[in-house]
Amino acid sequence: MNYSWNWGVLFQSTGVGDSTYLEWILIGLGWLFVIALVAWSIAMVLGSILGIMRTLPSPVARGIGTAYVTIFRNVPLLIQLFIWFYVVPNFLPAGIKNWWMNDLGANTTALISASVGLGLFTAARVCEQVRTGIEALPVGQTNAGYAMGFSTAQLYRHIILPQSFRTILPPLSSELTNCVKNTSVASLVGVAEIIAQMKTISEYTQNTIEIYTYVTIIFMVINVCLIGFMTYLEKRLRVPGLIAGDK
Repeated sequence: MNYSWNWGVLFQSTGVGDSTYLEWILIGLGWLFVIALVAWSIAMVLGSILGIMRTLPSPVARGIGTAYVTIFRNVPLLIQLFIWFYVVPNFLPAGIKNWWMNDLGANTTALISASVGLGLFTAARVCEQVRTGIEALPVGQTNAGYAMGFSTAQLYRHIILPQSFRTILPPLSSELTNCVKNTSVASLVGVAEIIAQMKTISEYTQNTIEIYTYVTIIFMVINVCLIGFMTYLEKRLRVPGLIAGDK
């Protein structure tokens, strides 16, 4: 194998001013964090609402939640991102469409599309975790709440949700790391995040193995830190006698 190893490739000059390839990686890392933060925020808010809807007595609410999960969980993420980036803008009102197409930069529109698409996709998965956490609670607590005169809204606010969210922290940890890893798909709609930067650097330098190794390590470090933080929360917030709780 006639391969020229160069583990210092990130510190080489890009030929554009005084910048190095490491700066390109850091820029891509910044875009990764932006996409992950926006997408996870959308996923947690929307997924929580849908998860609650799937456990309400109302058949309409349950039907809406079920329909959402059925659609967004069964359509590949890449197709959803393409739909949000290429298809949806064509159906916007004329003024908004003109602003979207002409005034916003290409990377900005790609960033918004990727963040929204990933957020809506992950929301369907979070919805199922929330629903499972609610349904895992002993039914006696719900009956006791109604017997004490709580309305459905009060029951969810004071009894069900505080416990269910604490019991679903382990599966939410997995969804959070998946959300971070799925940001890599955003490079296919034009976002200059870390995977896109990795491909560019690899083409410029031909040091493919080193670049892929560095980016793999970056993803591992990010996710290990997230898992460690979520594990700490699990231990602090666990509910004795329930899922992940002490005996």
